[in-house]
Amino acid sequence: MLTINERLKDKNELYRRMMNEEITGLRVASPGIIQSFNDDAQTVTVQIAIREKININGNITWEEIPELLDVPLIVLGGGGYSVTFPFAQGDECLVVFGDNCMDAWWQSGGIQNQADKRRHDLSDGYAIVGLRSQPRVLSGYSTNTMQLRNDAGTAYFEIAGSAINIHGSSVTINGNTTIDGKNFLGHTHGGVMPGGSNTSGVS
Repeated sequence: MLTINERLKDKNELYRRMMNEEITGLRVASPGIIQSFNDDAQTVTVQIAIREKININGNITWEEIPELLDVPLIVLGGGGYSVTFPFAQGDECLVVFGDNCMDAWWQSGGIQNQADKRRHDLSDGYAIVGLRSQPRVLSGYSTNTMQLRNDAGTAYFEIAGSAINIHGSSVTINGNTTIDGKNFLGHTHGGVMPGGSNTSGVS
């Protein structure tokens, strides 16, 4: 009977195969596509966008990884402020897989013990939305300003140097507004004769 070394003829090949087996289940990061969004829990269901090459008894097939359920979203925020988005089916994202089991921390916050001993597992993904494949890149990307915009580029809030620009088909402001130190709704002009006519528009 041939030994493993005789079959493989090379110890390095044996070690390589053993390492490949070990890292097959080790996850780090992968692009994904959002299938659904739970706005109450701020989690998403994600389909990993890269298929796995599977060898079953010598038959090679490409298989999709089962959908990842209840993946926590990374919602930008801090200091009592957050930036929210209406995440939707079809949005692309990057799923990063944590070092440890996150279950206890996710349910209770704070510092917790691991509920299960696992490393870089499919169960411990965090979704960062914003990664884009080439068919979904933004058109008209501004290279010299900062914008908060819609994908179409038809509405945006822009910081350009020391200037702030707001562009859109309509702009609605609710609440008391101060412009250059003056209350907009309470601002009056003196020396005006009363009459029945309307003033001209703002110029």
